[in-house]
Amino acid sequence: MRSKIVAGNWKMNKNLSETEALLTELSAKLPDTQAEVMVAPTYINLTAAVRNLEASTIEVISQNMHFAENGAYTGEISADMLLSVGINTAIIGHSERRAYFGETDEILAKKVKTALAKNIRVMFCFGEELEDRKSDNHFNVVESQLKNALFDLDASAWKNIILAYEPVWAIGTGETASPEQAQEMHAFIRKTITEAYDATIANNVSILYGGSVKPGNAVEIFSKPDVDGGLIGGAALVADDFIAIIKAI
Repeated sequence: MRSKIVAGNWKMNKNLSETEALLTELSAKLPDTQAEVMVAPTYINLTAAVRNLEASTIEVISQNMHFAENGAYTGEISADMLLSVGINTAIIGHSERRAYFGETDEILAKKVKTALAKNIRVMFCFGEELEDRKSDNHFNVVESQLKNALFDLDASAWKNIILAYEPVWAIGTGETASPEQAQEMHAFIRKTITEAYDATIANNVSILYGGSVKPGNAVEIFSKPDVDGGLIGGAALVADDFIAIIKAI
């Protein structure tokens, strides 16, 4: 049975006091749920977040990590650094990392391998741009992103992978793929993994939807059979909105 997951990507938001206040409110309001609940604050607040949530089931995860173990990579964070402060899951390949920081499939493949070698669970993000969708090339783009970064991994690695499908045209735009569009792509992803590996791996990997999930649309999106939860952006910054999305799962 694959996990249901709701993860909040806070991006470059919330200073230390705001982080602690939001985490305290989330902990107090967290419903009884079988879903895994995760939050990804900014790097400099990870240690404080882990301490704040010591008594909570909410997991603190990282928004990114570097592929090198150490070295002259100013401003970067290694897997060992994350592990040392209690972080065991990292988001890799977010569309904003690809678009704004030039992260290629080759770079992301190296990050994935490093994370898995360090026993860090990977939340791997991928998805098409608006022009890909308009030109009916969205399936090819998604297949290529998966193949280039993940499909040379051993089958055993997939137990430590979460997938997050991000239609880039629906991130921070207020636009949302319809529940039917989300289901269509998630089903295609499972089919693609089945062809590359087998149905067992495809049916056991959690695939999250990451494109402007809000309290008002979460129930319908999460009701689709191949959608296992969400990677939440803006709505994760408001406690009541994030709690409502958790309840929707």
